[in-house]
Amino acid sequence: MTTKQIVFILCLLATMGVFTYTLLRIISLFKLTKPFPIRNFPKRFAVMSEVALGQTKIFRRPIIGLMHALVFWGFCLILFGSIEMVIDGIFNTDRSLSFLGELYNFIIASGDVFAYLVAASIVVFLFRRLFLHIKRFTGIEMEHKSHYDANIALSIILLLMLSLIGMNITYAAFDNRVGVFPASSLFVKYIHCCPCIIAKWYEGFWWMHILLIFLFANILPYSKHFHVFMSVPNVFLSRLEPLGKLPNMDNVTREVKMMLNPELAVSPDMTAEQPISRFGVKDVEDVTWKNYFDSLSCTECGRCTSVCPANITGKKLSPRKVVMNLRARMKEVGLQKVKNGKDFSDGKSYIKDWISEEEVWACTTCNACAQECPININHPTLIVDLRRYLVMEEAAAPAELNAIFSNIENNGAPWQYSSEDRMLWAKDLTKNN
Repeated sequence: MTTKQIVFILCLLATMGVFTYTLLRIISLFKLTKPFPIRNFPKRFAVMSEVALGQTKIFRRPIIGLMHALVFWGFCLILFGSIEMVIDGIFNTDRSLSFLGELYNFIIASGDVFAYLVAASIVVFLFRRLFLHIKRFTGIEMEHKSHYDANIALSIILLLMLSLIGMNITYAAFDNRVGVFPASSLFVKYIHCCPCIIAKWYEGFWWMHILLIFLFANILPYSKHFHVFMSVPNVFLSRLEPLGKLPNMDNVTREVKMMLNPELAVSPDMTAEQPISRFGVKDVEDVTWKNYFDSLSCTECGRCTSVCPANITGKKLSPRKVVMNLRARMKEVGLQKVKNGKDFSDGKSYIKDWISEEEVWACTTCNACAQECPININHPTLIVDLRRYLVMEEAAAPAELNAIFSNIENNGAPWQYSSEDRMLWAKDLTKNN
């Protein structure tokens, strides 16, 4: 075994060790959450192919959408080369997957072209963030850390592409191995070094690229760019029901069914003892695992908030903040709950301490945010669950809603008139006709 192999395997094991530690921590937090059923896998694959792989929602903003799609597709192609580098590093081989023949040549050639397209797109993204001050990149939830985080991640991606380009150019130049590098081979004529020097340059770019991949893989779970891993699975796991459909609470549905049909009260399903659960969402242990998955997948792009009518009219509500703050709240208290049990409390809660009542009640449940989200996060269902807690656990609805609730209880309808007086407005209509 060569020195290169030993060093590479040690770096790989360190990377995998740190990543596994991070992954286990995240999994432990998921155990705090509630179930979320996953069904209809064929339809999920169709949605994932259209929204995630096809990037259809991104193209609503055609120019910047195309650039983002190119970055995504480029990463998918370049991932093939990264896998090959890991195999080469472990077994001290060169181009170990070349036995795939023409398919290999096509993937490598496409990856070479996309390396330049991705690098150019990243330069544009950095320019927009640093100098254009895009409105949707700002907001009360977007702290300085979020901006630094984005800039650092984009800079690493740019370095990844530049190191890959350096690898391709030097590989094509070494002993005139132009091979299948349609873009990089154009620069070979400008290199005037002996093969031994070119080989050293190639080796340097190779190590730079693979170590950046290892570094990036362990930075991602702690940054907004975790969506690089999470976005495609999140689309696959997204709700398949129409956006306007709000899920019922099982415990309430059960009670209503027994009230409407007393015969069900003796059925085994209804008489079975049910665990006591909170109405709605107060804190992180009340959300479903899919809600937390959404928060980890959020790209913080701000498309949801930019189309929110409440936010546009000056209200405090920001759908992006609702999702980001769930992630922040879980980070704040999650590990303490894992250690001390779900009943542990730090005296704070997701609603009120991280999301105010004013924000929750500003939502019109128009679903514009869910429609616009490029990775199919459904914000209104979480917001409605926060409302359900306020109403059903704390009776903290706004005065207007309390009046409606009172009318429904007393009059059987939202209006303040009794059922006998409800048609008085029409008593003179027949006389006039």
